[in-house]
Amino acid sequence: MDVAEALAVLMSPQGRVDPYPVYERLRGHGPVVQAGPNMYVVTGYAEADELLRDARVQVLDDHLRDDLLPAWRDSPAVSSIARSMLRTNPPDHSRMRRLAAGAFTPRRIAAMRDVVTAQADELVDMMAAAGRDGTPVDFMAEFAYPLPVGVICALLGVPTADRPLFRRWAADLTGILEPEITPAELAVADAGATELRGYFTELVAARRRRPADDLTTALVQAHDAGDRLSGEELLANLVILLVAGFETTTNLLGNGLAVLLAHPGAADVLRRHPEHAPAYVDELLRFDSPVQLTTRTSSETVRVGGAELVAGSWILLLLGAANRDPRRYPTPERFDPWRAQLAPLSFGAGPHYCLGAGLARLEAQVAVPLLLRRLPGLAPAGTPRRRSRLTLRGYDSLPVTVGEPAPAADHGAPAGTAPGTP
Repeated sequence: MDVAEALAVLMSPQGRVDPYPVYERLRGHGPVVQAGPNMYVVTGYAEADELLRDARVQVLDDHLRDDLLPAWRDSPAVSSIARSMLRTNPPDHSRMRRLAAGAFTPRRIAAMRDVVTAQADELVDMMAAAGRDGTPVDFMAEFAYPLPVGVICALLGVPTADRPLFRRWAADLTGILEPEITPAELAVADAGATELRGYFTELVAARRRRPADDLTTALVQAHDAGDRLSGEELLANLVILLVAGFETTTNLLGNGLAVLLAHPGAADVLRRHPEHAPAYVDELLRFDSPVQLTTRTSSETVRVGGAELVAGSWILLLLGAANRDPRRYPTPERFDPWRAQLAPLSFGAGPHYCLGAGLARLEAQVAVPLLLRRLPGLAPAGTPRRRSRLTLRGYDSLPVTVGEPAPAADHGAPAGTAPGTP
């Protein structure tokens, strides 16, 4: 299978459901391969990491976007992404990121552990009540979505009653992040963006009338202070902070639970030794990354992995493939939380390293062992359904039976030294 054929399969419904065999086909051509005129695909970990950190390798900016998509400003979805820190380069990216970074410092994230634990316990109680008679419960709808959306909405100051609105709007908008999108899919993404922008327009007005101790108020005040944040940037970054704040973590929780249900020995070790959650979460991120790819363009000629990427080249960085690079991770197809922990590229690297990575890790480190301890009988029920997405990999639904729950007071699982490899 040549590179063009492999890419065609990767973009197909079959490839989106299970991209890993296609990644290995592409890897067979080398860690950096040319896929067309000035277009390159990267599967190697070292090469992807190097490119993500290279100042000459950038996200698509307005200048290039004007050449490729002259009418992009007419699309609410494209303009929402374009005006956010996700799709801007320094110095604008640095300026916007700095304004939001205060909410994601290690100290502030650590202080949220008790809040995350309390929310996770409440959701487990609700799952247990819904499935007490053996009825299957959709883990995505009942836990994987409401936990992270509750956390990011608390940071942004979004009222609890409004949180159920965002799942569909965000799912629609994130279609714009796919490497290929049809006009019909773009229309859906535009509708989601319009709803989100309308919501935050009202929230911004409310925070001007009555400031609060939340990130929305901080960004509104930065805008109103003068030259630090434009009106478009304010709305775009509120939208992207909300969407990115739960989409990745929702998929991490769903993908992670599916992996652990398929590896009951490893799940049992974590159930008895929750102190090993950080290693487990890093391995879950590596094994089935919630973010599978990102794109960049080169502003100058860059040499990497034996290839010469001329100025103006398009670069498809397959993070999911890089996380299974055997040069970095021996036997990468094996789920092994006891391997030497080398940070996966699931949250990117360099200037665009995910601002909320620490928060996502905390939520998973708290939630996954808590789920396993409180629902020791948790088991698959029925057929899970994957989303037809490649960039953001996750489940639409993941049905489970919950079994007999343990009480919330059972948090204090005895610490100890984990046994050998499960």
